[in-house]
Amino acid sequence: MGKPTGFLEIGRRTARTRPVHERTHDWQEIYLLQPADDVQGQGARCMDCGIPFCHQGCPLGNLIPEWNDLVYAGRWQQAFQRLASTNNFPELTGRLCPAPCEGSCVLGIADDPVAIKDVEVAIVERAFAEGWIVPRPPAVRTGRRVAVVGSGPAGLAAADQLNRAGHQVTVFERADRIGGLLRYGIPEFKLEKGILDRRLALLEAEGIVFRPGVDIGIDMSVGDLRRSFQAIVLCAGAEQPRDLHVPGRELDGIHFAVDYLTRQNRLCAGDVLPAEGDISAAGKRVVILGGGDTGADCLGTAHRQGARSVHQLELMGQPPATRGPGNPWPEWPRVFRTSAAHHEGGERWFSVVTEGFLSNGSGRVSALQGVPVEHTHGRDALSGHPQESFVLPADLVLLAMGFTGPRPTPLLAELNLRMTERGTVWRDAAWMTSEPGVFTAGDMQRGQSLIVWAMADGRSAARAVAGWLMTQSDLRAATARREV
Repeated sequence: MGKPTGFLEIGRRTARTRPVHERTHDWQEIYLLQPADDVQGQGARCMDCGIPFCHQGCPLGNLIPEWNDLVYAGRWQQAFQRLASTNNFPELTGRLCPAPCEGSCVLGIADDPVAIKDVEVAIVERAFAEGWIVPRPPAVRTGRRVAVVGSGPAGLAAADQLNRAGHQVTVFERADRIGGLLRYGIPEFKLEKGILDRRLALLEAEGIVFRPGVDIGIDMSVGDLRRSFQAIVLCAGAEQPRDLHVPGRELDGIHFAVDYLTRQNRLCAGDVLPAEGDISAAGKRVVILGGGDTGADCLGTAHRQGARSVHQLELMGQPPATRGPGNPWPEWPRVFRTSAAHHEGGERWFSVVTEGFLSNGSGRVSALQGVPVEHTHGRDALSGHPQESFVLPADLVLLAMGFTGPRPTPLLAELNLRMTERGTVWRDAAWMTSEPGVFTAGDMQRGQSLIVWAMADGRSAARAVAGWLMTQSDLRAATARREV
């Protein structure tokens, strides 16, 4: 530990945000990098707790106490080496992960936890600035070819690990650009796509082949894929959005959040899109259904598009300000949170059920009809108050209620994979699906989750694939010896 009294002398300090009046008029990143002194101060707060829980709260197993100490001591390059040993893309997790590690910080029992996430992004950005991150292709190639289907965080992490092991990796992506939801599902103000492109250029320089615009099962048959590669890793995500089956759902002006966010990301990328598909919030009364990160992304996007008003509705009740009795440390704290988008405006309503949508008489949504509810015996037990039913004007409704699993695709149909009861792709303990040689990782098999879980899954699946490929090589060698 660098400073024994650091956690007593220094308070939690997180990255500052750009002023609201400035940032809501552009699409640039919200957060500013902290000065080195502040970051080192957070490293000093790490309290040598004996049995650290932070790296257990992190699905990647990041060596957080080690790089906190190294940052405090000013040994930034060594801190980056520790960080990179467990995390392929800390510039992404440092911006997008909700930091379950901070929920498990021992200091958080009696004080505010260390701002681990801010230290992480400061380390990796220092590494880029100093030139410590350069392409490092593998010295030896194994001759084994692996296809990764899907280029989100799970697919990229799996590809990176397999490439480092010397396998020749090709990443197939159905969209026209690489990145999956990192590219089209995350707003520019949370992740400027230049940060993603910077990492993709490194991966490409290290030998990974990217093939965007290829929908396996349509543009390339599964049979051709299997003949061309010794192993396949499916990382196509859980892209099936949860729908709302209520009267009026068919009206124009009601859209899935992912379609709304994708269109704006394409506009930020400079794409020229047809006017008839416009989903802009400009001048409209916007209602967002869903209180999670996707809902907040829609909120920030609507502000920047010039919405007349924005309401974000949540089925569940407002969480408490502090941990409840049934939510002890080191569990993830289920407490009330606000994102940067919430500080930009709009209203949040909790404990609301949507009963239906009303039409303007011309087939377009004009209002949402809802009712307040009470949560009586758990998450699914709701008690409404019909006499308190309300009508909320709405010109644009965005459904941000999460995802249920992978979309039905020709790829899944042709492989005829075993599925779980939840509708995700089944896998065994070795990350292999019901089809030999076909593996899966990320949300496709886990269900909707965090970027850090997707990356951890991708790394674990890559380890399993590499082991399986070596087994196959040994079997082929043994067969060849018998034939001789």
